[in-house]
Amino acid sequence: MARETVNPQALFNSTQYGFSQIAVSRPGKLIFISGQVAWDKDLHLVGENNLEIQTEKAIDNLKVALESVGGTLEDIMMLRIYKVDYKPEDGQIITSVLKKHFGTNNPPASTGLNVKGLANEGFLVEIEAQAVM
Repeated sequence: MARETVNPQALFNSTQYGFSQIAVSRPGKLIFISGQVAWDKDLHLVGENNLEIQTEKAIDNLKVALESVGGTLEDIMMLRIYKVDYKPEDGQIITSVLKKHFGTNNPPASTGLNVKGLANEGFLVEIEAQAVM
């Protein structure tokens, strides 16, 4: 399903950060993906102490999850990004990964959350998604 996005001029230009203010979908199959982290299939942590690598792995895991049900990253309408002990420089790293995978023309809506910790102390970021196919 093609994602349609809206970025009202009365709101800040979020696409420069790799997300849209609003994502609109037509009726379709709803997909809810649990938070993905930097674990491989054997529970090995990928990118220890490296936010960029962990964010890449979480997005790659979202892609695998979507492909398993016939979808793609283009089907994602909404991301929730949980970052442990967020600092301003973390936003630049996460933004660069989002822009790499979603571009700046039509990225999904997104919310970032600063959290004290995640399920494993090695995790720096966790990303969950909602998609429509």
